[in-house]
Amino acid sequence: MQTEFGIVVAGHGSRDPDGIKEFEQLVELVRNRAPQHSVTHGYLEFASPTLDQAITLHTRQKARQIVMVPGILLAATHAKNDLPSELLSFARENPDTDFYFGAPLGLHPLLLQVVQERVVDAEASSSHTIRRTDTCLVLVGRGTTDPDANGEVAKFARMIQEGMGFGGSYVCYSGTAQPLVADGLRAAAKLGYARLIVVPFFLFDGILVKRIYEAADLMQQREPELEVLKAGYLGVHPNVADVLIARAQEAVEGRAAMNCSLCKYRVQIVGFEDQVGVPQRAHHLQVRGLEQKVVAETLAEISTEFTPYVPHPIEAESFRIIAAGRDWSGFPETHLTVLQRLVHTSGDFNAVDDIYFSAGAVETGIRALLRCKMIVTDVTMVQTGLKRALLEQLGIATWCGVHDRETALMAESQNITRSAAGMRRAFEKFGNDIVLSIGDAPTAIMEAVRLIRDHGWRPQLVIGLPVGFVGTCESKAALKRCLQVPRITNTGTRGGSPWAASVVNGLMIDALNQLANGSD
Repeated sequence: MQTEFGIVVAGHGSRDPDGIKEFEQLVELVRNRAPQHSVTHGYLEFASPTLDQAITLHTRQKARQIVMVPGILLAATHAKNDLPSELLSFARENPDTDFYFGAPLGLHPLLLQVVQERVVDAEASSSHTIRRTDTCLVLVGRGTTDPDANGEVAKFARMIQEGMGFGGSYVCYSGTAQPLVADGLRAAAKLGYARLIVVPFFLFDGILVKRIYEAADLMQQREPELEVLKAGYLGVHPNVADVLIARAQEAVEGRAAMNCSLCKYRVQIVGFEDQVGVPQRAHHLQVRGLEQKVVAETLAEISTEFTPYVPHPIEAESFRIIAAGRDWSGFPETHLTVLQRLVHTSGDFNAVDDIYFSAGAVETGIRALLRCKMIVTDVTMVQTGLKRALLEQLGIATWCGVHDRETALMAESQNITRSAAGMRRAFEKFGNDIVLSIGDAPTAIMEAVRLIRDHGWRPQLVIGLPVGFVGTCESKAALKRCLQVPRITNTGTRGGSPWAASVVNGLMIDALNQLANGSD
């Protein structure tokens, strides 16, 4: 008999009641199959009980050992960041209790058997006899920002393909990663197989699973000569419950293992070098203690609770002096925050006289910051100059690729500057959903303009304010003439990274104040 300990089965939560119902059915199955343990469950968001409530049930019973097991398939952000952060906060509050964190379900042999059953059931639903060698398995993963987790889906598909004798397999994702479901189904349909079997690599029903099945139905309508079968997801199955129990036991015994050999937070992975050592932070602590009937409403209220920007007293006094130091009546009111911050940065009231705003640039930039939540800079000095508190309040990420290995390789192989190569990488990596702020390199502006004019790049706003004498004036003039995108620049040689950062800071301040005041 295993030693008794408390198990918390940790789920993400879902807006779909079918998914919540199945999760709780699985938890009950775990209880039935491991009666020697006390089993509770909790959610990160969208449902209750929350994780703190689930853990508190054990601590009230004076449990000496508590293990949290992710009711999640693969180790990505939730399993590597959110859940362990939640558990760590409770470990600090309860020093007399031993807390353990289990691995997600992962690529367990028992899960392969469940998928095997789902595939056989799907085949049995057809009146046609088609060999597996003439069938393509289409495995649909959730999709994450973690390449290691996405790669695990591909590995699982390969193991099913070879283990069950499929002629081929194709992997796609319901979101975040590419290809998406519709694109994946179209590509798989072109491979020449007589049948596709679509398998959602999901634990439970929910909005995404329903969308996967809708996409499969649409493919069947478009391709009537191709048979498209829909297999079941993993669901409430004894094997799934047994894997959860096994993960809990492994954690208590110190044998829990995640997919860490290629974890982007531990080692430098191509394309994710800047995420090594990113601090572990919980993103769902605000839902602690909420009842299920008010979770959605409270989350909506939390997301809209913003306070106006409050400057430091010295900063406030500086801006009082700036506001009184010249006549601002000739400038549009929407430009004043940006312009006055440029005066503050440069120490020169005349710095704003040659600033150029394309029509609607400020308004477009504010909307882009709130919608896209991504700022790309040409150099790290611009990135460093952005106010951290504003970025965190608004949930905005930043990226600068000038020092990345791939940027250096591209610059050397194509005989361009690293700043220009950084623009090419941003074009490839992020597409149009960015605010671009250039404060150092004229070559970055020229490359951005080239990509905009010749390759259809459309950043939501381009800020170009480099300082210097070689190519600086020419690059700004080229940006000013680039009618395809909203832009903020100036004439002459003045500017620099602090200027470019100040413009973005001004936009973020206006964005935060608009949210705090309830403006659109």
